Amino acid sequence: MDDRLSKNEIRKDAVQEIVGAGASTVGEVTSIITTAVKDVANAIGGLATDVFEIRDGARRAAQRNADETDAE
Repeated sequence: MDDRLSKNEIRKDAVQEIVGAGASTVGEVTSIITTAVKDVANAIGGLATDVFEIRDGARRAAQRNADETDAE
């Protein structure tokens, strides 16, 4: 029996490896992008929380100032 591979089988194996490597790379890039989008969304959410807290603090300070001015 001849143990050598035919040219077509060699080509098939090469194409199979190329497709597998391409699919793996696409999966890795997709994972990187998904993680980046999640991280950006979390950072923006954190900033929004900080802005709300600063705004509420400024409102309370202004109200206290107005209350103290009215008391005088």
